Amino acid sequence: MTRTGYSGKPLYLKLGIKETHRTLLINPPDEYMDWLEIPFKVTKPSPGELADVIHIFSKEEKLLKESLTKYLPLLQQDGMIWVSWPKKASKVETDITEDTVRKNVFPLGLVDIKVCSVSEVWSGLKVVIRKENRK
Repeated sequence: MTRTGYSGKPLYLKLGIKETHRTLLINPPDEYMDWLEIPFKVTKPSPGELADVIHIFSKEEKLLKESLTKYLPLLQQDGMIWVSWPKKASKVETDITEDTVRKNVFPLGLVDIKVCSVSEVWSGLKVVIRKENRK
């Protein structure tokens, strides 16, 4: 059974993941790969190689901050980070909201450019390095 949402697009397309991308997944739910409906293998960066996509899942702001600090240096300058947190309607205990994510990414020189429903439980905010901060 397909999980394609109301838009008719599989999740991997909504997230902008391409076959050529090197992708880091941080604390993804067990079902994540099923949600993606991806027709190709997700490739991790090799040691010393930067990621095109980093997808961080977090229920706690403290862990989100730690993940952003740890993984941001591993991102290509034109890459993207998706930050996902439990939706309020999911009733999953969390101290993260969309505003919490913004509060934590803006000081790092990141800007949000898209929001997406990742699943019935998880929301996602796409952030990128501000153009003026790219090397």
